[in-house]
Amino acid sequence: MKCEHLAQAAVPPPQSDEGCQDCLANGRHDWVHLRECLTCGHVGCCDSSPGKHATAHFHATAHPVMKSIEPGETWRWCFVDQVGAQK
Repeated sequence: MKCEHLAQAAVPPPQSDEGCQDCLANGRHDWVHLRECLTCGHVGCCDSSPGKHATAHFHATAHPVMKSIEPGETWRWCFVDQVGAQK
């Protein structure tokens, strides 16, 4: 399946370099991995984290693509089409 969202995704500057924005706002530091929204740069935690803030951000905004911002990882994920890609 070809995903136009993945093909069109840009890489904005991340809104946080300290961690998951939502966890930090709630005084938490228990995220597992971090993801960046490729529409607005929001940094959220993965679905293995208690907050699942990257997915929550998609549901709140409909921004379709996020990428891992973990060291050594280059993959992206489209929530709309449920497909991933290496970049």
